[in-house]
Amino acid sequence: MVAVAFVLCLLGGLLHADDTLAAPPVQTYLLAAVGSAVLPARRRAPVATVVATTLCGMLAAPLGLLVTPLLVAPAAISAYSLAVRTGGRAAAAVLLPSAALLVAVTPFFEADFSWEDTGRLLTVAASPLVAAVFGRSARHRRAYLAAVAERARRAEESRESEARQRVVEERLRIARELHDLVAHQITLANAQAVVAAHLLDTRPEQTRTSLDELVRTTRQALDELRGAVGLLRQPDDAATSTEPAPGLSQVPALLETFRRSGLDVTISESGTASPLPPATDLTAYRVIQEALTNVTRHAGGSSARVHLTWVRDQVAITVTDTGDASRPRSGSPPGYGLVGMRERVTAVSGTLSAGHRPEGGFLVSVHLPLPPTAVPTAAASDGPTDSENR
Repeated sequence: MVAVAFVLCLLGGLLHADDTLAAPPVQTYLLAAVGSAVLPARRRAPVATVVATTLCGMLAAPLGLLVTPLLVAPAAISAYSLAVRTGGRAAAAVLLPSAALLVAVTPFFEADFSWEDTGRLLTVAASPLVAAVFGRSARHRRAYLAAVAERARRAEESRESEARQRVVEERLRIARELHDLVAHQITLANAQAVVAAHLLDTRPEQTRTSLDELVRTTRQALDELRGAVGLLRQPDDAATSTEPAPGLSQVPALLETFRRSGLDVTISESGTASPLPPATDLTAYRVIQEALTNVTRHAGGSSARVHLTWVRDQVAITVTDTGDASRPRSGSPPGYGLVGMRERVTAVSGTLSAGHRPEGGFLVSVHLPLPPTAVPTAAASDGPTDSENR
């Protein structure tokens, strides 16, 4: 850039006041050398560089040189750098006086100055201003490219964050599924093994029945675990199960498995039942399954009751037991049953509450919303219906 500015100044010195071309005088070399020598400082001190190159341009007329746009090339270059590195108002505050000073002294030192030379001086004054316009455009373009790069970087970070979040959510989903699939069967198997061990000495004839139930339960647990792990190993487009997801229609069979393990459980229902979306239906099934599993684990010897209440916009599920759930059985550490139930219920916009009852036992209450198409249409005057199945 220093060499280019020096050559441009020398080319500007070729034109003399009598409109002839001749070799540049010595003062042209001096002016070009001084004006170009300060240009390397235009990045660190752009304002000082503009002032210095402007002073060099003002010395052209006193040195007897014809002031031309090429002769003030260092001033135009420094004006470009100032516009690139400073704001618009600051650049204008420096460049407008600089452009005026470049030509202010010329009429006093050019002996044959006439109004015909006004166009030439206007071109000289406009040179740094035009350079500043290009510098401002370059500044805006750099800012735009930087903003685009920043948005791309943030978008990439957002994609990575979303990918990590999806991985965490998938791990939680897998953990819930494995817990719901296996914990139920293992808990039943443990209860059946305890019954078999208890009956081995007192009622040997019933021991085989308990052992048969234990074998059936463990085999079902292994099948469900094998199916779940098999689905996880398949590609996303192939990981589809041929069996329908469990729902409230499978609750009677679920209760039967608990009864065979020794839990006295009943179910009742009020209101008009309606079809549930698959996710809500699965959630309702898993809540009942996990609540009864907790009864078997932590309140052995008690009875349990499941009640479903259907209203216009929701279905309420309550599972109560008569045992003392505040004193878990020995060897039954606290697990993640309630945590998993709450996550499932929240995922379908439902609510869950659980706690000890004042009269004893434990209560799990869940409210699941019904879609508009599944709102019961039974008249309010008909009143709720109650049915109980054992």
